[in-house]
Formats: sequence, C-alpha cells, structure tokens
Amino acid sequence: MASYVIEGSHPIAGRVQIPGSKNAVTKVLMASLLSEEPSEIGNVPPIFELDLTLDLLASLGARIERNTHRVRIQRGPDFHSRISKEQASHNRMAVLAVAPLLHAFGSVTLPKNLGGDRIGPRPVNFHLDAYRQLGASVEETEENYLIRCEGLKGGEITLPYPSVSTTENVLLAASLAKGTTLIRGAAVEPEVLDLVLFLQKMGAIIEHNTDRTYVVEGRERLKGTRHFVLPDRITCASYAALAIATGGRIEAAGARQEHMLAFLNTLRRMNAPFEVGDGITFGNLDRPALKPVSLETNVHPGFMTDWQPPTVILMTQASGSSVLHETVYENRLEYTQTLARMGGQIQLDTRCLGGSPCRFHYKDHLHSCVVRGPTLLKGTDVEVPDLRAGFSYVIAALCARGRSRITHIERIERGYGELHTTLAALGARIERVED
Repeated sequence: MASYVIEGSHPIAGRVQIPGSKNAVTKVLMASLLSEEPSEIGNVPPIFELDLTLDLLASLGARIERNTHRVRIQRGPDFHSRISKEQASHNRMAVLAVAPLLHAFGSVTLPKNLGGDRIGPRPVNFHLDAYRQLGASVEETEENYLIRCEGLKGGEITLPYPSVSTTENVLLAASLAKGTTLIRGAAVEPEVLDLVLFLQKMGAIIEHNTDRTYVVEGRERLKGTRHFVLPDRITCASYAALAIATGGRIEAAGARQEHMLAFLNTLRRMNAPFEVGDGITFGNLDRPALKPVSLETNVHPGFMTDWQPPTVILMTQASGSSVLHETVYENRLEYTQTLARMGGQIQLDTRCLGGSPCRFHYKDHLHSCVVRGPTLLKGTDVEVPDLRAGFSYVIAALCARGRSRITHIERIERGYGELHTTLAALGARIERVED
C-alpha cells in the first residue's frame, strides 16, 4: 500500500510524452493469442494494468519477452484454457481471453468474479449472448460460465448497446469463425479500430461501415505480426485538465487531435486554451477565466465517459453553473461526494439534465450533476475509488490550498505509469509514501 502526499497551489508546466493506450494494448495482447506465431507490440505503456494482463497471459502458458516499451508474445508449449479465479479477479481481460481459448481448445471456463473499476454494473451477458449466436453453448454454475463449441460459425449479431468490450470480443471470435459475421450496433472507438488494424495485420478480413456495423469474413488461421499501439486519449485529457485547472501549461507530445475532437470542442466552449501542433499543448500562464458548460457523455464519437472526471474538476473552476449528464455508467458520479468535501459545489440529480433522456431515465440513479464555480478547493485526505476518479483527485489536490493525502493509489497506477515522478518533473509538490 502506498499514498500520494500533495501540496497544492504550485505552478505546473512542462512536457509529457503520451504513452500507448491502456484500453488498446491489453486487447491487442489478447488478440495475439489467436495465432500460434509470435507477435511484437510496440508503444506499450509502463502501467500496472499491463502487468496484470501479462500475468494473466503468462498463467495461460504464453511466452512473454518485455522491455520498457515493447512486448513479444507467443503461445508456449504449455498453453491451456484454465483461467484461474484469482487471475480473473485482477481486471476484466479474462472475458477477452474466451475467443482465442475457445478457438484453440473448444471449451473455456470463465470465472464470474471479474475485476475492474467499480463504476456501475458491468455484466457479461452481452458477451455470452454473442457467443451463443456464433454457435457456442453457455452453461452457468455458481462460480463460472462454461463455454463450449465444436467450432464457431458466423452469424448476425445486433448489440443492444454499443459496448466496447463486447464489440472487441465478437471481432476476436468472428476472425476465426467459419463463414461471415455481421455485427450491428457496434462500438467504433479509436481503440476498437486499433484492434481491427491489428487483426487485419494478422490476416483477418474486417470491413468497418459508417452505420456502426462490421463485417468479418472468418479465416482458417491468423499469423503473428508487429503493431504500434495508438496514444492514450484518456491520459491526454487528464494532463490537459491538470494544466488548465492549475493555471499551468503542458505539452502533450504524441497526442492526436482526431482522437480528441469532442474533448477539444468542450475546452473551446469553456474558453480553455490549447494549441495543436505535432502534439497538443494545453493551458497558458495567463489563466483566462473558464466558462461554464453543459455536457453529456456518450459512446464515440461523443464525449467519452472516461473524460468526465477530470472535466468535472475544470467545472469547479469555471465561473457559473455547469451541467453534466452521465449516460454510460449510472453510478459513476459517486466520486463527486469527495470533491464536495474538498470544497466543490456539486449537486447530484436523478434526472437527465443537460441532454436528452438516456437509458437511466426514471430509474433513480444519480447520474447528472450541477457544478457551481469557481471554487477554491482545500486539501484533505481522500481514498481512490477507481482509476479515473483517482486522477481527478490528484488534479483537485494540485489545485487545492494546503496538503492532501491520497490513498489506494494502486487504482490510479493501473493506468498512469510513474505518475509521481512525471508530476514532480512538471513542478508538482508530490511524494509517494509507503504506508
């Protein structure tokens, strides 16, 4: 266990190299097991989530070679389909292991105790229903799902919601299924398309259409390949909010404008400065007054839910009342209660504020909020509930007057590697303390 001790209200400025995407690299690594040949993945981020995923792959018998920014992976002679309950509990990658294991062995036992951030219910029924439609049988016991098939077959799958992980799972399964698979209502996030690019390099045939559909022509085998993971757009937004909220200036090297369109539009509406060059530079030392904004999260190409927590910190520094409507995870705004203890004026609401009625309408979920600012935040002791809320606490602590202690930082370090040293290099007064 470790904590961050942060002294707020100090200038933040400098350059940050945006690492490879956490949400892309883990899926690409899972996809690599669809081939018996080795694959080499570049631009891997130095994060704990990668460690957890590689541990899961190693437990399945994969051979792994790793240096700072590269991973070489291949099925080993002891490759098997037994996913342990312990490994499944660390993150949600075990559900993405189903496709390569099912193609290799014809059966998979998937434990029910999948890990990951507790930001709302995250059932696997979409995944299991898709496998049934591809010809697999699914049996449920008290602790596991038993998934079996004698070879997956192509089919037509319409997702009830454009779930990212379900879309990715079906793409993996369909790439080696017999026949053609049509996926309707699918996710089209940049990380999903990065997975499609990787699968194409492996030999898959996948068409991506403009109406949220994919057409996958199943292949008999896939080959190993090389791939460079796209930069992490969530990390980019995190440092952007940090720079702007503290009145600093951060150059996000490697950030790609085309992946940040909805976020950058929101910054423009808030009068938050940024400049696009080889990367994107956020903030300036003049610290212009921020304007309030009305915002609704949504699936891509909308404003992504993982951009929401750092943006709420910006709302606390804007002059006036901002409105946020969270439409992806119904319980994601619970972290704002801690921000209120730090001085944030945040009021939660069960109504669909600031946008059209969403699937949580009339279900009594506190999924909207009104944020009034600007607010002088104060340092305090906080406990991190999940990855993205955790980084928002870091931003708040760096804005605040006084000292903050942030505990359970392992939840932040799942997605932000070497965070305390990076922030210290930007001028932050931060110390990582072993408890």
